[in-house]
Amino acid sequence: MNKYIDHTLLKQNATREQIVTLCTEALTYDFASVCVNPTWVETCAKQLTGSSVKVCTVIGFPLGATTSEVKAFETRNAIENGAQEIDMVINIGALKDKHMSLVTADIRAVKKAAGSAIVKVIIETCLLSDEEKILACKAAVDAGADFVKTSTGFSIAGATVEDVRLMKSVVGNSALVKAAGGVRTYEDLVAMIEAGADRIGTSAGVVLLNKQTNLQSY
Repeated sequence: MNKYIDHTLLKQNATREQIVTLCTEALTYDFASVCVNPTWVETCAKQLTGSSVKVCTVIGFPLGATTSEVKAFETRNAIENGAQEIDMVINIGALKDKHMSLVTADIRAVKKAAGSAIVKVIIETCLLSDEEKILACKAAVDAGADFVKTSTGFSIAGATVEDVRLMKSVVGNSALVKAAGGVRTYEDLVAMIEAGADRIGTSAGVVLLNKQTNLQSY
């Protein structure tokens, strides 16, 4: 289960000590990545040098309401500082206006700026109708994104099994799915994976894996 997990700390009051601890835990448990705010990318890149744990950061976070040009600059800066994975927030207002050319262009600008880095597109499912979720997933695929992601974890709700299942049905084999926000128990983790999630964003990764170990010991 460890390689499903993006070990996450996105709190605005996170300290360097907490970020270093995050990296240490990620190395110990061999998580897929650490996911941090852009200001911590360089710190994490140094801590994780030579390991298989990737550095993931967030772009246009958490509102998605910055311009495409700003998101692209933020992405390039993050890559220069050592980011290997980019989790960007879509322009949610544009999606609700059905301004799909803008939504797609916004994602495409980040994908271009990211180069070979993995791009995950956060659609913030809790704010969307099922129709809008489908449109967002199709835009992400059209723009060449690698993943669609449920949530920032900063809005009114996080990932649900139903949303993961819907997103997977839309993207098929064209993209992967990341579930994030509210995945706090081992049962949540298993349910999201069974629904089609390929990656899980959570701050509770250590607890989840320890729970798995405890269950397997019986």
